[in-house]
Amino acid sequence: MLAELSHPDTADLELAAVMHALSDPIRLQLVACLAADEGENCGELSQHIELHKSTLSHHYRVLREAGVTRTTVTGRTRVMRLRYADLQARFPGLLDAVFRALVDMVEDDEKWTGSPEDRAKLLAALKRPVASH
Repeated sequence: MLAELSHPDTADLELAAVMHALSDPIRLQLVACLAADEGENCGELSQHIELHKSTLSHHYRVLREAGVTRTTVTGRTRVMRLRYADLQARFPGLLDAVFRALVDMVEDDEKWTGSPEDRAKLLAALKRPVASH
């Protein structure tokens, strides 16, 4: 059975809530991962993040409640997707700016801890214009 958690409507997205959701380094890391894939199982998305499951759940909830992500539930699986179109409609250019900042972080050798393949995939996704996602 496919279920969906509650999410704010596009017209109800608030800039302060979105900015708060994007202000945390862990949530930015989750957003970067989501930019590289169409949708991610929450367990797979956080496999390289060393935080307690309940802490990660908190971060997922903050992103969802702010309207940055949409989460669908199928059985015990939760899949998160970025709300590109909704965020672009409400706050044009915001995700482009966030993605440009994330590119700088990913390109920084001192901050990147993943594989070269993951880095290349992530950079390719982050450098695409938001409209093409």
